[in-house]
Amino acid sequence: MVTELYGGTEVQAVTVIEGDEWLARPGSVGRAVLGEIRVGAADGSPLPLGEVGLLWMRRGIGQPPSYRYLGAEANRLADGWESLGDLGRMDDAGYVYLADRESDLILVGGSNVYAAEVEAALEEHPAVRTSCAVGLADEDLGQVVHAVLELTDAVGDAELLSFCAERLVSYKLPRQLHRSDAPLRDEAGKVRRSAVREALLARLADAT
Repeated sequence: MVTELYGGTEVQAVTVIEGDEWLARPGSVGRAVLGEIRVGAADGSPLPLGEVGLLWMRRGIGQPPSYRYLGAEANRLADGWESLGDLGRMDDAGYVYLADRESDLILVGGSNVYAAEVEAALEEHPAVRTSCAVGLADEDLGQVVHAVLELTDAVGDAELLSFCAERLVSYKLPRQLHRSDAPLRDEAGKVRRSAVREALLARLADAT
């Protein structure tokens, strides 16, 4: 049996989902088994079921914080709800589905593009080991999508973009694809998008 958990190290709330549940609700990270979770706007106001927004969490009404930041302030509302900056949605049974991190959201011509969605499409291709999608400034659209790839086999841009076009609408397609000779994931298995973005900007600046 496979069990998946979602939560932050702050442990305001934790969700759990078993493998058979996931097959019934693909992409979900489960329902809260500790604390409370709701989906809301930036000011904390609740959003309708199924709409993507910030995930707000709390231990429970009147429960003390489970952590203390040093040198930083929590994104906390007066009634105890807190957000770690994760975006997601919830269904009518209380199952949570992650979309992305708020800081990684790419705005293309005013439309939201979730980096994780672009990366998932790219990583379905058998030649792509890992990808990282970031937004770079564009005079016309505000931002456009660029993707950095760690490949297992050589593959051309045209093939990759055609592959992605079957899975993504046009404004979500990467404007440019960039190769990386170094692993994109750290020892914890995470891709640091901000670091990848800074390295990509430096590379593009050197090329001009």
